[in-house]
Amino acid sequence: MEGTRREIGYWEKAGGENTGATLELAAARARELGLAHVVVASNTGATARAALAAFERSVRVVCVTHSVGFRKPGEDEMGDPVRRELAAGGAAVLTTTHFFAGVDRALRFLQNGQGGYHPAEVAAMTLRILGQGLKVAVEIATMAADAGLVPVGREVMAIGGTGRGADTAVVLRAAHGQSFFGTRVVEIVCMPRGGE
Repeated sequence: MEGTRREIGYWEKAGGENTGATLELAAARARELGLAHVVVASNTGATARAALAAFERSVRVVCVTHSVGFRKPGEDEMGDPVRRELAAGGAAVLTTTHFFAGVDRALRFLQNGQGGYHPAEVAAMTLRILGQGLKVAVEIATMAADAGLVPVGREVMAIGGTGRGADTAVVLRAAHGQSFFGTRVVEIVCMPRGGE
């Protein structure tokens, strides 16, 4: 049987306490594979700052934030000073509607009892079987591909987390949202063991 054996990092707990180790493993694997792009979820900029420090300057860091209004109407969790700082450090910052949200989530939030789960949210819940961080990593890679910030069909490192920080890193080939099921997770670098 032909193949390669690789170790996967497993964290005992999900969450931000794994950020440093997750970024260290992701950066090392990105170097080994010669990856040119990393997509990282970061709402306040802290994880994106850490990613800029962990990855070589030759790697393009794309920071995907929560959409404006995610927590409260009109609220942008990452202010302009942080955006300018990240851009000065070489990161691209993307703030847009979450791929698995949009109108499907609006329908679920209906107050008249006609809500419910719709296809995009079912896809998100399915990915959560492997953990919230993996769902986030796949989602932000799709969003970055749709924005033209990462190449479609080429391997990129995608880093997500559970709550704040990072706890999951995967190598994947992103697809555009309209071709989402062409997305391929080709390697898990690290993730929480046993989910949240």
